[in-house]
Amino acid sequence: MPSPRIGRFAPTPSGLLHFGSLVAAVASFVDARALGGQWLLRMEDIDPPREMPGAKHAILTTLEHYGFEWDGPVVYQSERHGLYQAVIDRWLQQGLAYACTCSRKTLESFGGIYPGFCRDAGHAPEGAAIRLRVPELRYGFEDRLQGRFEQHLGNEVGDFIIRRRDGLYAYQLAVVLDDGAQGVTDIVRGADLLDSTPRQLYLQELLGLPAPSYLHVPLLVQPDGHKLGKRYRSAPLTTDDARAQLLRALRTLGQRPSTDLDSAAPKDILAWAVRHWRVEALPRARTLAEAQLR
Repeated sequence: MPSPRIGRFAPTPSGLLHFGSLVAAVASFVDARALGGQWLLRMEDIDPPREMPGAKHAILTTLEHYGFEWDGPVVYQSERHGLYQAVIDRWLQQGLAYACTCSRKTLESFGGIYPGFCRDAGHAPEGAAIRLRVPELRYGFEDRLQGRFEQHLGNEVGDFIIRRRDGLYAYQLAVVLDDGAQGVTDIVRGADLLDSTPRQLYLQELLGLPAPSYLHVPLLVQPDGHKLGKRYRSAPLTTDDARAQLLRALRTLGQRPSTDLDSAAPKDILAWAVRHWRVEALPRARTLAEAQLR
């Protein structure tokens, strides 16, 4: 029997859901259900200083109003710190990770590629960041929409942080560990995370985890080119126009919702989308201008 397909949606509670969030949620939900699989919900709350009070509850409430149903309990990354630290401790002992005391000012002239200053420091002072050693190898994958994507980790990324200087765990580590623990087989997310995937492939290799299938949908951007997101005051989703926003999200994803859905309930719109999901109709661009999506 084929293994069950498992997708997921993993919002951060740094703000309320907006239209870009909805597009990502619709794509991941519909794709998972169209594959006959489960759809999990995970709250990526590993950065408390950036959290918006009440956002976790508001996110769940909004998703419910928009007709989404997820399988199993919501997973909160804030409850999984022990797992992240255990992996870091093991890698420090094995020499795969090391402490880094370099400041941003020290590194700003290196174009975001860590030059390895602390690789042989030999000690782990309090308040240091933890970096993972990367191999001088290329890591790549075939995205279901964007095609082939590769990076040379040594030349294009450098040793990357897995725990910050303030003790908070990095997204790259947490997302790989949690996807592995939840058995996620199909990741559908925004194309802004395309560049993260080679690092995550390397982490999966170190952890002995199978690589999921990836589908990176276009990222919605504002007129000034900034990502449509919480940081740039994108309008939050409201619960009184769920039908219109869902239909707009489907059109953004290249789908063609029937006019019969103009008066349908959100759950019925999503059910239609599952039955008619066409990955080949998705826009192949990495970004789409939100102002043009009316």
